Amino acid sequence: QVQLEESGGGSVQAGGPLKLSCATSRRDTRCGMGWYRQVPGKERDLIASISSSGTTWYEDSVKGRFTIALDNAKTTLYLQMNNLKTEDTAVYYCAAASWVHCGIGSCCKYTSWGQGTQVTVSS
Repeated sequence: QVQLEESGGGSVQAGGPLKLSCATSRRDTRCGMGWYRQVPGKERDLIASISSSGTTWYEDSVKGRFTIALDNAKTTLYLQMNNLKTEDTAVYYCAAASWVHCGIGSCCKYTSWGQGTQVTVSS
């Protein structure tokens, strides 16, 4: 079981920046990682991901404002958040994908999540 621990959450005014970090115990770096966020009463949504080769994806609402990155060892994940908006207020979770059986072959799937860190953006 991969252990993940987020840090860097907190309160910030709208328009400001915040950087989240996620330290992991993972040894298998064949798969990528991602950041999810969740607000009360809603599902946890994937907002950014990065593959082991460095390919990134962003959900439309954060594109151009958030940047996801992995360190060289591919065991620490970051999320630089700029120009924060009140609607970015949520609990943010990092997730690690693992190589698992799926269908007739194998693929990367998110299998581990951290405990989450609260981000609150005020106007």
